[in-house]
Amino acid sequence: MPVKLKLHLQRASTAGDLPAKADLKRWAGAALPAKAKVALSLRLVDEAESADLNQRYRGKAGPTNVLSFPFEPPPGIKGPRYLGDLVICVPLVAREVAEQGKALEAHWAHLVVHGVLHLLGYDHLDETEAHEMEALETRLLGELGFPPPYED
Repeated sequence: MPVKLKLHLQRASTAGDLPAKADLKRWAGAALPAKAKVALSLRLVDEAESADLNQRYRGKAGPTNVLSFPFEPPPGIKGPRYLGDLVICVPLVAREVAEQGKALEAHWAHLVVHGVLHLLGYDHLDETEAHEMEALETRLLGELGFPPPYED
């Protein structure tokens, strides 16, 4: 049985060149365990909203490329599991692509996979966690047909 993902997409950015919802859903689904039945929200924002959320929830100034807000359901809640919310800063993605010389679609796929892994509980706070998460991202992106995200 394949992954069943309900993606709630919010386009709050004035920037153009946004990925299609089908691509965003495919990339998010690639990071999910087989047979998962889940929902998540993905909000595409401009720098001001990203900076506000980054300051408010992480205590860090300025925009960031992706923010993940995992959802913890109250006890007794049944039905499809809601993973949480992802927020991606569209202008920052475009800037990173230009600065790092990456393909736009590959970078988008990487940020979506990275964010979903955070919603699933993966992190990169220490070297061991970072190595595990980066290896998983590299494998998943390879399965999607993209190059390793951490190579120059």
